[in-house]
Amino acid sequence: MTAWEARARVFGDDVNTDYIITSRRKRESLDPQVLRRYLFEEIDAGFAATVEPEDVIVAGANFGCGSAMEVAVTAVVGAGIRAVLARSFSRTYYRNAVNNGLMPLVCDTRGIAEGDRLVVEAASVRNLSNGRTMAIEPLPEIMREIIEAGGLVGYFRKNGRFKAPEPTRQIP
Repeated sequence: MTAWEARARVFGDDVNTDYIITSRRKRESLDPQVLRRYLFEEIDAGFAATVEPEDVIVAGANFGCGSAMEVAVTAVVGAGIRAVLARSFSRTYYRNAVNNGLMPLVCDTRGIAEGDRLVVEAASVRNLSNGRTMAIEPLPEIMREIIEAGGLVGYFRKNGRFKAPEPTRQIP
């Protein structure tokens, strides 16, 4: 993963998928460019209009809880957001993020404020606004490869299948 500078867009704990994009919107369209207009409208009606390329979502614990609707990731990716930093994720949101090329990065986000300038790296996040550095829990290699390919579809287009695991050594 190449490091990049980003602006923090901060939310709290237990941000559920209906807060990310209300389920009624998926009946209107599944197009990421349409969905991006409604991102977080239930929390902040003007949020989507303020999203800039390379913003990152920063949240507390249990980000993406609620329903398993994949469109909650599609809307984030459609807005040009590459990563979500959170103390923890719901399991389904985490997997949907990886499968759609969005980086779900687990780290201690308590020292990050709205608008802070961050440098997101493979193993850490440096907060340029306050000088703090937070370690990121490493993603398994296969998940990094899926994200780098733009998601599961891109990964399979590139590789045709999952790579065979390294052989394990047999104990005689």
